[in-house]
Amino acid sequence: MESWKNFKLDEEGMWPKTGLVNLDAAHNDDRGSIQSLVNFPMKNISLISSKKGVVRSNHYHLTDWHYMYVLSGSFNYYYRATNSDDELQCVHVEAGELIFTPPMEDHATVFLEDCELLAMSRNPRDQEAYEEDVRRVILVDPENITL
Repeated sequence: MESWKNFKLDEEGMWPKTGLVNLDAAHNDDRGSIQSLVNFPMKNISLISSKKGVVRSNHYHLTDWHYMYVLSGSFNYYYRATNSDDELQCVHVEAGELIFTPPMEDHATVFLEDCELLAMSRNPRDQEAYEEDVRRVILVDPENITL
């Protein structure tokens, strides 16, 4: 039997068309609410904690995509198509928002305050699988950030 890590779960036409993703309406009743984040096949959900002033990512993925849902805090998300001369774009992402990163998109996150987020990805996130798929770039130099 082939490893579950090698099964492809989706096609590009199924992905969100924009980075910041509109959430479906929450289900609310007298018990509280249920907010659906991602109704989509994936292989990993990770909880990531980052400190104010930290730069993460500065890479792109060959095949992986991920959603990031902010539980608390905020960050600036910088991105552009891999191997392009496009101007670097920036989206401010706050608690309660969801952003999508497709494969072959250079991206970096600059945390404006302490932050916790959920990252939900297409590929498994064991270190070996992750390193096979990621390529490092410098979009945001950690030595030159100002908050």
